[in-house]
Amino acid sequence: MSVPFAFAGVILIWSTTPLAIKWSGEGPGYLFGVASRMALGALLCVVLMALLRQKLPLHKRALQTYAAAGLAVYGAMLSVYWGAQYIPSGLVSVIFGLTPLVTGLLAMQWLSNEPFGLEQLGGSIAGVVGLAIIFNTSLGNDDIAIQGIIAVLASVLLHSISSVRVKLSGHGISALAITTGGLLCAAPLYLLTWVLLDHATLPSDIPVKAGLSILYLGVFGSVIGFVLYFYILRQMHAGRVALVTLVTPVIALLIGQTFNDEVIGKQVITGTALILLGLALYQWQDLRAMVRPVSNKASNKVAYRQDTD
Repeated sequence: MSVPFAFAGVILIWSTTPLAIKWSGEGPGYLFGVASRMALGALLCVVLMALLRQKLPLHKRALQTYAAAGLAVYGAMLSVYWGAQYIPSGLVSVIFGLTPLVTGLLAMQWLSNEPFGLEQLGGSIAGVVGLAIIFNTSLGNDDIAIQGIIAVLASVLLHSISSVRVKLSGHGISALAITTGGLLCAAPLYLLTWVLLDHATLPSDIPVKAGLSILYLGVFGSVIGFVLYFYILRQMHAGRVALVTLVTPVIALLIGQTFNDEVIGKQVITGTALILLGLALYQWQDLRAMVRPVSNKASNKVAYRQDTD
């Protein structure tokens, strides 16, 4: 599989899932929405493993990897679903965009990455200031609840821990196996949570939009999206994978405004701009590394033409 193709696929799916998450809970409730999504995803992964005749590794390191993946699938996603009830879908993606900062800090501790430099310091400060502006806005805005922001921040932390731990222990395990193992760990926990908190109450009516959103999230968000994500996580630097979140907030904001009439105020736009600036500064070395090969190729082509003239 092409890494750029997988990278673009993750961006597209992650840009659309915040709104789908919000829609999936409108009517049946967020617990039913996330539990049914993950159950469907786990079933599809098991069927796909069988069709491809792949066996799920069950050695100690594989089980550790599945548990780490399950932390993101269960803990991080449950927090996002709960928080999405209180804040616009575009803002969910913006706050989740802080993932590279947290991932980078954890990676330095667990993956022996580069030390914390001036770019990382400046990026962290800009990100925190941008988040503070959004927090300040939420205090006086009925549409943006502080508890929703805190829930998504908790999701960022759990997702970052999961990403680094999967990177640490997932060597030699296929992306599909990691996705399947993570979903098999998380799906029973979702069903148990649904039983305990919602008494396993089936919704009397599921709106078409909510049903289609659950189906989309089960197929694309849980299976295809996670497979592509864990694939690029195995192929690329953990911090560089997190660059996805530089693009998804902008696209998600536009999607929320276009399809859900979400209004984003000037202060939120300012905070978002600072967060994106902070992410760019924090990942400056990775951005340069991604651009440099393209520049080198262009230079080589020019040199070749000069030699042949």
